[in-house]
Amino acid sequence: MDIPPGLTVPNTGMVCKLNKSLYGLKQASRQWYEKLTEALNTRGYTHSLHDYSLFYRKRGTSIVFLGVYVDDILLTGTDIDEITELKKFLHHQFKIKDLGRLHYFLELEILYKDDGILISQRKFVLDLLKEFSCDHSTPLSSPLDPNVKLRANEGKALNDPTQYRKLVGKLNFLTNTRLDLAYSVQLLSQYMQDPREPHLRAAFHMLRYLKKDPTLGVFMSSSADFRVSAYCDSDWAACPDSRKSVTGYIVLLGDSPISWKSKKQETISLSSAEVKYRSLRKVVGELVWLQRLFEELTLLSLGPFHVHCDSQAAIHIAKNPVFHERTKHIEVDYHFVRTKLQEGLITLHHIGTTAQLADILTKALTGIKHCTLLDKLAMSILPPT
Repeated sequence: MDIPPGLTVPNTGMVCKLNKSLYGLKQASRQWYEKLTEALNTRGYTHSLHDYSLFYRKRGTSIVFLGVYVDDILLTGTDIDEITELKKFLHHQFKIKDLGRLHYFLELEILYKDDGILISQRKFVLDLLKEFSCDHSTPLSSPLDPNVKLRANEGKALNDPTQYRKLVGKLNFLTNTRLDLAYSVQLLSQYMQDPREPHLRAAFHMLRYLKKDPTLGVFMSSSADFRVSAYCDSDWAACPDSRKSVTGYIVLLGDSPISWKSKKQETISLSSAEVKYRSLRKVVGELVWLQRLFEELTLLSLGPFHVHCDSQAAIHIAKNPVFHERTKHIEVDYHFVRTKLQEGLITLHHIGTTAQLADILTKALTGIKHCTLLDKLAMSILPPT
């Protein structure tokens, strides 16, 4: 390593010995996490085996949780006295700043209502529109134009791809609360290496969509409805370049969305039945993880989880182990859907295409259908101040 500027040493062959981890060093985050874990362990806290950013302590009716992101910490639980003592302990160990009740955390804005909370990224959206000079643009009703099909090598290459990569990176951060952007962002992220002018136009199309409802966010209901339901869908051979399909799923706790994903599949599917079955595989894997996490959060007896799919063939494959003609080319690991069905973790239900909520995560929709699905997914806007 080089000697820091301003430090004079008599011998140029000397090196620096690291006594304390500093910001900017590669090992800093790991050292900080180990230090925090060690401190919390001395007070009886354990980190979750299913999410290492979560710590908890359970003693009788006293339950306290810590959500950690680097050096930002959220505290919640049923024991106010323990939370107060924990704050004092952390302040003694690390000199923390208590910001009171949660209102703003990592660009997430929390609005408390009588029937729940609304999580949005309003300020981040407004700053993004201003940064890319779209704050006075005409708003649009859908994230992407359903009539435009993007391809990898179509259109003129951008002279400076930095703007496109920066914009898509910030749009990706918005998918933390904007599930309506998940499909569009995963599509535009595929062209980061060699972006073209049509890709940039599509990205600015998304900005004009954000202009329509910059305060849109996820509503988390405070009702005691702990029923877990999931919707999965896919678009067969959606990618015009690789002919790979797109999978999308959404998991609801009551009426509140808690997990969602839109992703292009790793392999090419040979039939629409196969691609639907692969989407089942993805959402069931997520439900297995959620079940274990719920157990740590003391939410027991939530199963069986209801999984909704609009493909009768995929449901038959999961239920019928002798469906050879449609399954002999599907990898063995995907048949764990059948195992979880037999164990009682999930139940499979067929729904019509018009009732498929995950449709918003697999393809570009018209403005009317896009808005209809948002209304069903507990996406809300902030009330005027």
